Amino acid sequence: MLANPKKVGKPRGNHRALPYAQTPAPMAKLTEIDTTASRALRLTILCATRTSETLGATWDGIDFDDATWSISKERMKMKKPHDIPLSDAALAILRAQESVRGKNPYVFPGRPMRPLSSMSMAMLMRRMKIDATVHGFRTSFRTWAGETGVAFELAEHCLVHAVGNAASQAYNRTTLLELRRPVMTAWANYVTGEADDNVIPLRQARS
Repeated sequence: MLANPKKVGKPRGNHRALPYAQTPAPMAKLTEIDTTASRALRLTILCATRTSETLGATWDGIDFDDATWSISKERMKMKKPHDIPLSDAALAILRAQESVRGKNPYVFPGRPMRPLSSMSMAMLMRRMKIDATVHGFRTSFRTWAGETGVAFELAEHCLVHAVGNAASQAYNRTTLLELRRPVMTAWANYVTGEADDNVIPLRQARS
């Protein structure tokens, strides 16, 4: 019934992350490389998703008309379905993948009827000598969100983090999808070098 005494009090490891100001440079290089792995990594950065969420993406979860990527609860860490608003940059990657789509149901295919290897993005970053982990880009996004005035709850929803205690989570079932759209667009504009710092009033995103 008690926790393993060998694990009690041990700090959890941190995922190495780039300062968010350094994210546009690797994004530009990834665009030049333009392989399946680089596209997967770019989408991961743009959507602030986990490796498993990106590589497990299937075409039936992509809605181009609504600019939304839906992930079933079975594939989510929090075991709740999650809808991700897609920026124009994210949609461009998905349309590029769709143009070479075959019978494989996965957006980023690997072996026949299987997704790309779970190590593909990490190995690409190693070859590019990026001193960070794939998961670390979620930290980059969260730091950017905090320093540009994105409301705490909104930023946490973007990362699918639990907000509040169990009771508040049970009653508050909103996903803030439409409020998350301008946030993810602003992040995409920032990491792709398209941002205009004088135009994005993120502190007003909840109004």
